[in-house]
Amino acid sequence: MVRGARQPQQPRSRLASRLTGTVEKPPRKRKSRTEFALKEIMSSGGAEDDIPQGERKTVTDFCYLLDKSKQLFNGLRDLPQYGQKQWQSYFGRTFDVYTKLWKFQQQHRQVLDNRYGLKRWQIGEIASKIGQLYYHYYLRTSETSYLNEAFSFYSAIRQRSYYSQVNKEDRPELVVKKLRYYARFIVVCLLLNKMDVVKDLVKELSDEIEDYTHRFNTEDQVEWNLVLQEVAAFIEVKFSELTVDMFRMLQALEREPMNLASQMNKPGMQESADKPTRRENPHKYLLYKPTFSQLYTFLAASFKELPANSVLLIYLSATGVFPTGRSDSEGPYDFGGVLTNSNRDIINGDAIHKRNQSHKEMHCLHPGDLYPFTRKPLFIIVDSSNSVAYKNFTNLFGQPLVCLLSPTAYPKALQDQSQRGSLFTLFLNNPLMAFLFVSGLSSMRRGLWEKCQEYLRKINRDIAQLLTHSRSIDQAFLQFFGDEFLRLLLTRFVFCSATMRMHKIFRETRNYPESYPQLPRDETVENPHLQKHILELASILDVRNVFFENTIDDY
Repeated sequence: MVRGARQPQQPRSRLASRLTGTVEKPPRKRKSRTEFALKEIMSSGGAEDDIPQGERKTVTDFCYLLDKSKQLFNGLRDLPQYGQKQWQSYFGRTFDVYTKLWKFQQQHRQVLDNRYGLKRWQIGEIASKIGQLYYHYYLRTSETSYLNEAFSFYSAIRQRSYYSQVNKEDRPELVVKKLRYYARFIVVCLLLNKMDVVKDLVKELSDEIEDYTHRFNTEDQVEWNLVLQEVAAFIEVKFSELTVDMFRMLQALEREPMNLASQMNKPGMQESADKPTRRENPHKYLLYKPTFSQLYTFLAASFKELPANSVLLIYLSATGVFPTGRSDSEGPYDFGGVLTNSNRDIINGDAIHKRNQSHKEMHCLHPGDLYPFTRKPLFIIVDSSNSVAYKNFTNLFGQPLVCLLSPTAYPKALQDQSQRGSLFTLFLNNPLMAFLFVSGLSSMRRGLWEKCQEYLRKINRDIAQLLTHSRSIDQAFLQFFGDEFLRLLLTRFVFCSATMRMHKIFRETRNYPESYPQLPRDETVENPHLQKHILELASILDVRNVFFENTIDDY
């Protein structure tokens, strides 16, 4: 689910090794913890009275900052995921404390090594928390520069081998910290499309898990092996509650990430006036199998926060819920919808009896459920076996409204590939990859790929002209053309629909995408000029034989 958003405020301070800042003086209540730290060190040599006052204060300040950072970090989980005003100031305070902590441990490393016994894995843990902060700030703002910052800190942990000594200690909880770091690093790399790094990390994680399970007889061995399987399978399925379709749509709605760190001495070093100009990505909320109440809460928050002249985009990828029995009416709740949560027979943790056939599925999102949100411009994408339920919309408030709907079924030859994600969403994310897939091609040389990408850009430009020059197209489509993301989704949708209509194995009506309002077929998806382009693309790839030549006559 994606919406437009105002330019996000920057966190009050950026984290980097050369940041400046003062350290707050600790309150007296922290004294006992500091004394404990000093007494621990005493046991390895020296006496407490021999510690200079300045060094004692250094340890005191470090303990205070460490405790404060942990308190703030643990409080992040209680923050609502929606409503910028409710969480942004808390993130700012957390960034501030971690900035001071990171700089402080760098400036006083020798004292902390000698008097506190600071270990490299503890430095790695601080850096890992900083990476997590940037990653979660990215999730809330959709600003990919924060994703790059997370990557920088995670990379530094690996390059400097902060966790290298963990395996030598007989403490399984420390090894788990290391495994969790690898899992988080992999997610960030996936989002940045750094697949070469992902492959290396998967190999390292596999070795770490093997060592962990060999040394410790713990109850979570099976869970970590499942995590490894999910990581390895993500390139074809899902990982970390991010399905491959969600991942593809996330990529389709973000510009190429800018590697800001490479343009600066350190992450966050430049003043705002000196930073390269960044174009804003749309703000997103990602929900994996939400209950109806969770989904509606996020929809309402998105609707409330939507700036003027913006669009609410809702992407639904879910199992279809079909109507049961016949109904005397044909309203917005009589065509079924999509299932938001698979625990359909569980309410508040308790199993319930099967409902009467005349009752509606409680976790089904019906078209009528979205009617309140049509008071503002609304763009809906539904990828489901019952996507056609959303053809039965009524535009009550006169605002721009468009629904792009997936095929409800695919040819049998393609159905066994469903675990690798939806073909419809693949067309919206990477139309050339989808075209290769339906053409039976699994690989190609780089030069040919670039040639096809260039030709596909020409096709997109021509589709855009077809839409804007059409005399019978619904104006709702054109009202969304000013947004570059929505314009690209619309042109890719037309390309997808035209390709499937020309393909020899897509023969049933349910194999084709549809839309609300309907597009004029003869001017768009069945336009002879566009069909010629598709045949030319097929010729470049030497797969023209899988498409009909005289398409209009063959229908």
